[in-house]
Amino acid sequence: MKVLHVEGGRNLYGGARQVLYLLEGLEQRGIDNVLVCPAGSELAREAAAHAEVHAIPMSGDLDFRLIGRLYRIIGRVRPDLAHLHSRIGADVMGGIAARLAGVPVVHSRRQDNPEMRWAVAVKYRLHDRVVAISEGIARVLASEGLPAAKLRVVRSAIDPAPFLQPGDRPGFRTEFGLPEDCTVIGVIAQLIERKGHRFLLEALPELTGRYPGLHVLLFGKGPLESSLIETVRHLGLADRVHFAGFRDDLPRILPCLDLVVHPALREGLGISLLQAAAAGVPIVASRAGGIPEAVRDGDNGLLVPPGDAAALAAAIRRLLDDRDLARDMGQRGRALIGREFSVEGMVEGNLAVYRELLAEKGSPLS
Repeated sequence: MKVLHVEGGRNLYGGARQVLYLLEGLEQRGIDNVLVCPAGSELAREAAAHAEVHAIPMSGDLDFRLIGRLYRIIGRVRPDLAHLHSRIGADVMGGIAARLAGVPVVHSRRQDNPEMRWAVAVKYRLHDRVVAISEGIARVLASEGLPAAKLRVVRSAIDPAPFLQPGDRPGFRTEFGLPEDCTVIGVIAQLIERKGHRFLLEALPELTGRYPGLHVLLFGKGPLESSLIETVRHLGLADRVHFAGFRDDLPRILPCLDLVVHPALREGLGISLLQAAAAGVPIVASRAGGIPEAVRDGDNGLLVPPGDAAALAAAIRRLLDDRDLARDMGQRGRALIGREFSVEGMVEGNLAVYRELLAEKGSPLS
């Protein structure tokens, strides 16, 4: 079997990292992979060991020339099917190109943002299967009219091994300029509106008054950075909230955190939550999208209503005040990852979708 994968992300964030996991797992199972991704991207470099890589210009949702580029690549490599892994133009332009070439199409949906029913009816007509990475996303798609016959759920996954190492807390404190007796909350998310950073900032004055050693590290970049910095200054919390930028060494950092907070308004699943759980860190998060699949309320963390700063503060207080409970939740998080979010399970789930689709199309399986 030969599979053409299309991923429009340039950096190895959650979605592109999933593609890399999938390419490696499929290669181990004897599947021939062809990857189309942006020229100069991190994914292009990392995937070269597991796929025939075509790094081409990809300019987003309105890059209509992408149709021709993909059509020509499909004609040359002759895949059995195409798997479109992202939006950023790949879902629509890739779907059109594959349809023109007569190749079956699988599309992975990673976000839970709502779409108009007419858009769902038009766009997903291009796809033979739509793979939701969480039950939460699947519910959104079903509510918008996507036929059940097209919809499958294959959860995203992580490799927990890098997150099992103990943290170097003294070195961690020195690196980020934190006092020796501090308590550290981490937020790992792009600095964009739907990640809900403002609700944590709204809760912080009360929390920092109650916990004098409390510090917050915001990991990530995004268009809201300057606005969030100004909000922190306005609240007088510049010495407590630290903008740490994008980091590719989270396996080293996460075990040093006391708590991960994720106050998102929408979230497909939350790879950073899976990583935190693998590192044994308890989590406070919003009950939004696919988050309840990654954070089981009362098991490996606490869930609060989205946009409720008071409830967020109360949940944080509960875990900071009860360190035994927090430690137990961290241990249960590690067990959850091994049980339900393995890379092996994700690879097998996608491969099952491929085989089902090719059998339906009458294509020989290999």
